[in-house]
Amino acid sequence: MLKEIRPAIVMLLLLSAITGLVYPYAVTGVARVLFPHQAEGSLIERDGKVVGSALIGQNFTGDQYFHGRPSATTDADPNDATKQVPVPYKADASTGSNYGPTSKALIDRVKGDVETLKAGSDAPVPVDLVTTSASGLDPDITPAGALFQVERVAKARNLPADKVKALVETHIEGRAGGVLGEAHVNVLELNLALDAMK
Repeated sequence: MLKEIRPAIVMLLLLSAITGLVYPYAVTGVARVLFPHQAEGSLIERDGKVVGSALIGQNFTGDQYFHGRPSATTDADPNDATKQVPVPYKADASTGSNYGPTSKALIDRVKGDVETLKAGSDAPVPVDLVTTSASGLDPDITPAGALFQVERVAKARNLPADKVKALVETHIEGRAGGVLGEAHVNVLELNLALDAMK
């Protein structure tokens, strides 16, 4: 019987070593050589400190900053573990709200967000400013979403709106390879550039 079990045990150990150690380390090593920035999490540094990742949104709330998409990520309520509380852009809790288009909670939240945004503008509210992404971590908004916020940000910072609009336009990234995805603006990178404006 040992004669039949030994090859199975050897194959289990060999394949575990190959697929659990050799392959992951090889792929990680190749990624670090060919794509070092991406392999390290696309981290963004300012003054030697990591301020975020280009891949994960952040919760900007002040009028002086551009805001990203709403985030549906949650965590356990510290006061009652049986309940969930919103914790926007919580990277280890990536999730959508799972509300369907007929959900009253979703409809009420979106209507409330639209009313809040319309208070500062007569322009139509871009849909990405009131809807969450599937992950709840989307770091990008559409160019329309960024341009919609120009007046508010310019007013809060006492800057000319055309100067802020020009900054947004320089941060619009096109489709990957000219065909994949849509044009977008990374909110963290835009806000960092805004902070650096003189």
